[in-house]
Amino acid sequence: MLGYYHGLKGWSMAEGHIHVLGWFSLVLSILSSLHVLLYKRNARSAIAWIGLIWLSPLLGALLYPLFGINRVRRRAMELRPGSSVSSDGSFSKLHRQQAELESEILDFGRHVTGRPAVAGNQVLPLWGGDEAYPMMLEAIRNAKRSISMCSYIFDRDPAGLEFAEALGAAAARGVQVRVLLDDIGAHYSFWPMDWTLKKKGVRTARFLPVFSMRSVHLMNLRLHRKLLIVDGRTAFTGGMNIRQGNRLSTAPKRAIRDVQFRVQGPVVGGLQDVFVEDWGYSTREVLQGEDWYPKEIPSAGKMICRPVVDGPDSHMETVRLLLQGAAASARKSLLICTPYFLPDPILTAALNVAALRGVRVQVLVPEHNNLPWCHWAMQGSIQELVKNGCEVYFAPGDFDHSKLFVVDQTWSLFGSSNWDERSMRLNFELNVECYDPELATHLSRRISERLLLSRRVGLAELESLSFFVRVRDGFARLFVPYL
Repeated sequence: MLGYYHGLKGWSMAEGHIHVLGWFSLVLSILSSLHVLLYKRNARSAIAWIGLIWLSPLLGALLYPLFGINRVRRRAMELRPGSSVSSDGSFSKLHRQQAELESEILDFGRHVTGRPAVAGNQVLPLWGGDEAYPMMLEAIRNAKRSISMCSYIFDRDPAGLEFAEALGAAAARGVQVRVLLDDIGAHYSFWPMDWTLKKKGVRTARFLPVFSMRSVHLMNLRLHRKLLIVDGRTAFTGGMNIRQGNRLSTAPKRAIRDVQFRVQGPVVGGLQDVFVEDWGYSTREVLQGEDWYPKEIPSAGKMICRPVVDGPDSHMETVRLLLQGAAASARKSLLICTPYFLPDPILTAALNVAALRGVRVQVLVPEHNNLPWCHWAMQGSIQELVKNGCEVYFAPGDFDHSKLFVVDQTWSLFGSSNWDERSMRLNFELNVECYDPELATHLSRRISERLLLSRRVGLAELESLSFFVRVRDGFARLFVPYL
């Protein structure tokens, strides 16, 4: 009888715990749903998260703070002692006004980014690590005052170790060196590169550490920017990470085609602003003075350029708006080269409208993606584009990580952004828009050469896919907001 009493008491206690857990789950679900309703701008994403929160009690509400919160507040003005506007002081206001009147895309970009386009720049495309890495390493070895560097992936392999050696040598001879790595990207190597850099005397930091109480709830927001600035005068930016796979001449196991750009001229001051803000947010150290911002950055060419900063903070959806505006302004051609092509309904509509207006829209993507599920989702999404006249091509051979967008062989955009939801809403990205027919024509020619070697995807091919493949692709497409 006593055992029966204790059994009833134990059951009563367990039942009480279940009730408490139930109420806790209910309150947490309500609070999470309210946050979704107040802060989720994308209706599809909001519906998906509310469904997960209520259909998976407690689990959905616990996952939402880790993967659903895609905004972060940053005291940008406090952490940005320099300014891209002041860095182009050698150019008169008249020059800036003339630059922005050159193209309606540039004028649109000024309203979207809040930054002026500046003249007097030179941009040099560097195709692959075999071209880019030697020039980047030479710049590091010749640095006199400062080196700013950030990267999503910085592998501890032969390429990465060569950069580490050069950065360590620069720090040893008195150059101010700062290296910022994304916390997730740092773990692509078993032995993270920042450990090696610190041993060589290089000051490093990680952006939004996953296991930090300060940023664990922001673990889904990643620093995807690639930037190297030497002495505040010469910058290298684009979509290229630091890894041996980019050196095609070494025949790596996982070869990667990519392009990086050397940028010189007044626009480098704006790029430095981006690094200073990211470094300040990560370390609370304010970088200022002539080591980082030279008194004058001389003209290096005739190109008109502007940094395009995007991220889940005050720069939210900058790239999305710019792409949409550029597509709307196109008269003859749109050339897109991207490894991940998963445009949302707004960008899909913009491309469809352009094609229906008679603009030739050509999209180049890898035939074999390094992330198979992204290829499946893309294959399940492009039928509408193909049906409306957009040309989609699958590029054979090595995985192509290049990110290029060219309009009418006049205006170009290059940098770290992909055509997917992660780049548009979750990642901190950096791009450069450039108004220069010579550069745009060169990029168009390189893309067109790849198009000739690629296979155009037809509507008949998409409609003839097997039942299993269509189900697989359709299922993958459901996760587009999270890929």
